[in-house]
Amino acid sequence: MKILVLNCGSSSIKYQLIDMDNNAKVMAKGLIERIGLEMGEFTHKYHGEKHYEQLPIPDHVAGINLVLKALTDSKMGVISDLKEINAVGHRVAHGGEKFSQSVVITEEVIKEIEKLKDIAPLHIPGSVAGIRAMQKVLPNVPMTAVFDTSFHLTMPAESYLYAIPYEYYEKYRLRRYGFHGTSHKYVAENAAKMIGKDWKNMKIITCHLGSGASIAAIKNGQSVDTSMGFTPLEGLVMGSRCGDLDAGALIYLAEKENLDMKTLNTILNKKSGLVGISGGKQDMRDVRAGRDAGDERCTYAFNMFAHRVKKYIGAYTAIMNGVDMVVMTGGIGENAWFMREPILSNMEFLGISIDKAINEATVGDAQVISTPDSKVTVVVFPTDEELVIAQDTLNLVR
Repeated sequence: MKILVLNCGSSSIKYQLIDMDNNAKVMAKGLIERIGLEMGEFTHKYHGEKHYEQLPIPDHVAGINLVLKALTDSKMGVISDLKEINAVGHRVAHGGEKFSQSVVITEEVIKEIEKLKDIAPLHIPGSVAGIRAMQKVLPNVPMTAVFDTSFHLTMPAESYLYAIPYEYYEKYRLRRYGFHGTSHKYVAENAAKMIGKDWKNMKIITCHLGSGASIAAIKNGQSVDTSMGFTPLEGLVMGSRCGDLDAGALIYLAEKENLDMKTLNTILNKKSGLVGISGGKQDMRDVRAGRDAGDERCTYAFNMFAHRVKKYIGAYTAIMNGVDMVVMTGGIGENAWFMREPILSNMEFLGISIDKAINEATVGDAQVISTPDSKVTVVVFPTDEELVIAQDTLNLVR
C-alpha cells in the first residue's frame, strides 16, 4: 500500500510518499513553502535527486496539485498514475479533547476539527485546507487524521489543568494539551525495543529537541505529563519561542511598551527563545559558534536551553518516582552532541552517566550513549513522525 503523508501548515505543505509494502520505503518527499505569497518555493526529493523551483502557489489546492504532478512526472516522478496512491494520512496539529486517537476522515470529523480553530488558529486552518484540497484532487481515496495532541490525553487532571478559575476550563477547555505526541510515542516505544524492553513496563522521559522543543514523561506506555501546554509556546526555551514565562511579566511588559495582543503574540512566538537571547541566532550550531567565539549572549542562550531541559528531566523523574530511560530526539537531540553533554552531565544523583566519547561520535543515529554502569539508559533515537502517520493510516484503512 502506497500512502501519501501530508503535514499542512498555514502557508506550507510537507509530504512523503511511503510504500508500506516495501519496508516503509520513502519513495519521494518534499516541501512547499510561502503558499499565498507573491512567490512560493517547491523542493522535491526523489531517487537521491533534488528538484527546486520558485513559482506562484496561490493556495493549498495549487500546492497539492504541484505535489501530485511531481509524483507522476516523467522525469522526477516515482509513480505512473495517481491511482497508485492508496490512502492519504494528514498530520493535524490539534485534536482538542475530542480526538484521543487517529481517525478516518469524514465530513463530521472535518467539522469537529474546524471547531478547534479558536484554540489553534495558526494550525487548524492549514490542516483543513490541506484536507479539503486533497479531497478535490483525489475524492475517492480514503484519508485519515493523525493528531499531534492525542497521545497526551492520558495525562491526569493534576498535569493538564491550569490553576486559574475552573470555569475557564469548563467554558473554553483552557488546559494543557501538549504537542509532538506522535514523536514522543514513536521514540519511546522504539527506543525501548532497541534495548530489548517493553515501553509499557517502563518509566521513560522523551526529549524532542529542535526549533520547537518539548519533553514528555511516559509511564507504562502513557503520557503523564509534558512541557508544552495550551499552545506550543509553553515549556522549554525554543528557537524563537520563549517557553515558560511569568504571566505577570507579560502584563508588565504590555503596559510598559503599550503592546497589543497581536504584537505580544509575535514577540513570544517569533522573537524570543534562542533568537531573542542571542541576538538573532535560531540554529543551535550558530549559537554554539557564537558561544565558542566568546559572545556573551550566545553563551546565555546555550546555557539557558540546557538548563531548562535538565530541570524538566529532574521534575519528571520526581513525578514518576524514577526513570528507566531518557531518549533524545529531534534535530538538536539527534545531532547536537555538544548540547546533549551539558544536559546529561552532572546527573549521577539520578543514576545518569553518559559515555562522552560515544556521545560525541553519535550524530543522527540510533545509539545508547550511557555507560554500562549507568542506572538509567540514555538513548539517541531519530524520530519519524511521517512513518507513524503512515502506520496509523494503514491500520485504519485496512
